[in-house]
Amino acid sequence: MRFYLALLAAAAALAAGRIADPPSYRQLLRKLASSPDMQQYMRDDPRSAGQLDVALDNDMDKTTLELIRENGYVAEQHDVTTADGYILSLHRIPYGRDGPGEGPRTPVHLQHGLLSASSDWIMQPPERALAYMLADRGYDVWLGNARGNTYSRSHVNITADDPEFWKFTWDQMGQYDSPAMIDYILETTGQQQIFWVGHSMGTTMFWVMMNDHPEYNDKVALMQGLGPVARVDHMHSVIRIFAPYANEVELLFKWFGENEFLPAGSHWMRIVQKYFCDRDHVEEELCRNALFAIAGYDSKQFNLTALPIILAHTPAGASTRSVIHYAQEINAEKFLHFDWGKEENIARYGQATPPEYDLSFVTCPVSLFWSDNDLLADPEDVAWLAEGLPNIIEKYRVPLAAFNHLDYLWAIDGDILVYNHVIENIQKFENAQKH
Repeated sequence: MRFYLALLAAAAALAAGRIADPPSYRQLLRKLASSPDMQQYMRDDPRSAGQLDVALDNDMDKTTLELIRENGYVAEQHDVTTADGYILSLHRIPYGRDGPGEGPRTPVHLQHGLLSASSDWIMQPPERALAYMLADRGYDVWLGNARGNTYSRSHVNITADDPEFWKFTWDQMGQYDSPAMIDYILETTGQQQIFWVGHSMGTTMFWVMMNDHPEYNDKVALMQGLGPVARVDHMHSVIRIFAPYANEVELLFKWFGENEFLPAGSHWMRIVQKYFCDRDHVEEELCRNALFAIAGYDSKQFNLTALPIILAHTPAGASTRSVIHYAQEINAEKFLHFDWGKEENIARYGQATPPEYDLSFVTCPVSLFWSDNDLLADPEDVAWLAEGLPNIIEKYRVPLAAFNHLDYLWAIDGDILVYNHVIENIQKFENAQKH
């Protein structure tokens, strides 16, 4: 509640012209990392292992590949061009710290969610980050980057400054990005199948892919969805607040950015910077509420030590239409394509309204991970999703009531609560395929 009241106050201040140009995002992050509150937290954090002298300031300027290498792993970048011309960067950890070993390694693809990137999977220490855990257990780990994020802002014909570049939602990510990444991974590794682990929008993309390209079911040994999102009738995120305006696209463009969602210097980024981060000392409650308003909040599981680095990489970019797409679904109470307006809908879909997706096309094995405190993947919506999937093998409730949508990435006990089970599922399927 305090977050929403502050947001209203900030909006009023913005309208009155009382917000001057804020300091840069990087300046705010450095202030956060060096603040007395953060330094004291790191001294008291039992899981920081006394690493108070870690160069947080330097890490904030490092890319995903640089952070992986800093932790002692081999890291590769592979560029993939989609059928509609977007150039995506895949990040790869081909093996763990023990070296390549002998024989081929099973490829596992990790796909980030909304406003995120490949960095999501490596923000924890190696023994607690899913990407590193998989690599150290003998897997060939691939980290996807969907169009429009930090690492996938190129196109064969246009630049990211062109409004046409941003004319996409997760419809196109599922239609083009997902199959392009799978094909590249299989071609590069010589394998017949991959294991897909998606978080949030990284699951939405998967359902879309299978609806448009059902032949890809044969290329996936097992799909595991962390905080899976399809239909969002019961979403409690702040996205619901602007859902009534979801079809007033021009108004939402004015609020959130015409092309990229909340780019630097936008009105709402100024609000967040002014009212939640521009402090001499870190006001932990406000900063965390701003971060978790969209996805839920679990104070006991959030690794505050990693907050400066996490914020340096997140948000990683997304099209405004991708966010509006979820808002449209709230209004429609359906899992459906983006509504471009009557004329463009007819041109794209052959009908005046956007068609629904058909989950019956997802025939590969699926395991869904859900939690009680997930504002984006509400338990009722996950239950609806599970009922529509024809080959669901498991609906796993995370055994912690406070576990939220972002805890799948950054929870202190994410390895115990989620990742160990993810790996166990992969190992079970591998063993079954060998017999």
